[in-house]
Amino acid sequence: MDWRAKVERYEEIRREYEFGVGTVRGVARKLGVHRRMVRDAIAKALPPQRKRAERKPGKLAAAMAFIDRILEQDQRAPRKQRHTAHRIWERLRVEVSDFAASERSVRKYVHQRKAEMGWLARETCVPQSHAWGHEAQVDWYEAWAELGGEPVKLYVFSMRSMGSGGAYHRAYFRATQQAFLEAHELAFAYFGGVFQRLRYDNLTAAVKKILRGQRREETTRFIAFRSHWRFESEFCTPAEAHEKGGVEGEIGYFRRNHWVPVPQAEDLAALNEKLTEACRSDQQRQIAGHELPVGAAMVVERDHLRPLAAEGFDLAEASFPTVDGMGCARVRTNFYSVPLRVGTVIQAKVYSTYVEMWHEGACVARHERCYSRRQQILDLEHYLDVLEKKPGALAGSKPLEQWRRLGRWPESFDRLWQELMARHGRQAGTRQMIEFLGLGKQHGWDGLRQATEAVLSLGCCDVAAVRYRLASKPMDRPQPQPLEVGLLARYERPLPVMQDYDRLLSLQVAP
Repeated sequence: MDWRAKVERYEEIRREYEFGVGTVRGVARKLGVHRRMVRDAIAKALPPQRKRAERKPGKLAAAMAFIDRILEQDQRAPRKQRHTAHRIWERLRVEVSDFAASERSVRKYVHQRKAEMGWLARETCVPQSHAWGHEAQVDWYEAWAELGGEPVKLYVFSMRSMGSGGAYHRAYFRATQQAFLEAHELAFAYFGGVFQRLRYDNLTAAVKKILRGQRREETTRFIAFRSHWRFESEFCTPAEAHEKGGVEGEIGYFRRNHWVPVPQAEDLAALNEKLTEACRSDQQRQIAGHELPVGAAMVVERDHLRPLAAEGFDLAEASFPTVDGMGCARVRTNFYSVPLRVGTVIQAKVYSTYVEMWHEGACVARHERCYSRRQQILDLEHYLDVLEKKPGALAGSKPLEQWRRLGRWPESFDRLWQELMARHGRQAGTRQMIEFLGLGKQHGWDGLRQATEAVLSLGCCDVAAVRYRLASKPMDRPQPQPLEVGLLARYERPLPVMQDYDRLLSLQVAP
């Protein structure tokens, strides 16, 4: 009988003795207990604690200090390089003289000490059944990849269906709220619908503050996003990862099978294409306990998902900075160039991988998002109007330096610039170079590079020639295809021969 049941039985005995039978023998007979228990209950409301017999450690006593020292050292060792009970027993046989305890005694003592140290805080999980389209679990995890030959640490979004077992993975440079919401929409498109409920950790992109119990103060944008896509959210208890064991197991499987060895790609977009293909290849899996393969189960589940919204949610984080004296607008902690006058108030839209600048309903600039702090992200194209008045600033300009570093300034541009300065002088040649760069805004930078290389290959170094080359492209006409003349070939005549006339001209005597 456990402690609570025993306390309740004591209360029942005391009530029966005081308000019922009134005798020890009568209470014992009526309730079916021993008279000794009746007397104990009458004497005291709380039953006495049962004493446990303590056994002496015996042969293990001499080795307890050695075991305790090993376990204390293991607290500072890597988790996967700690001693097992069997390994401790082997060391005891070698390092402790006259050791005669059995391995079972060592295992029992090690288990007891690990429990006292809090190392055995494991819980038994109860298998769950999930209806089609009812729940999916979401989480982030970290992984490394080689992008452009450089190792990069990435943050990967994962959503797993608990009904079908299908999963979607997408990598980002940072686990921002914009990336979090964007990955949701891409996952919904991958599954072909929206789940009724999504289960999360207490992610900062969704949870602003953890309240008592299951209550959470969620971020405003996440509430709006959830309302737009019409799903319910549920958050796990802090530090209880087993509450979303489905996605935790999926992450481990996907990491072992598709992140080993370290994947290589040109850029993040190419890597995400590989991850999507890996998700599709996993649809051939047969998960234990599931009747259908993952792909077939996803087809069945698609009919139970809520339909996709007619249009996506506005994922951008909006702000309204002012253009400063350097021609930049501050967005979060960085500065992005804008081709507008100083003092102009613009609208900045921050997405997961890029930043857009809007003014009077039009997008005037677009930059790749920078995740560093207090950096200047500059586009040379935005400073061409200023450089027309200050041509001497072009050579040492920071936008030009960034274009060179990004590979946007080809070698042909430098060759043309040198030829222009050699022909017209430093200042006049630089002015023509700025005029030449203005052609890139009109015709595109790839077309300008091709036209420049073609003009230089002909030995020409004039801006007008490049402009003519760009303007003449639309005038190119395809060569006509030859036609079969058939019977008209009988009317074909040879071309006239003018050799005799040329001979007469050569013999003509001047007057």
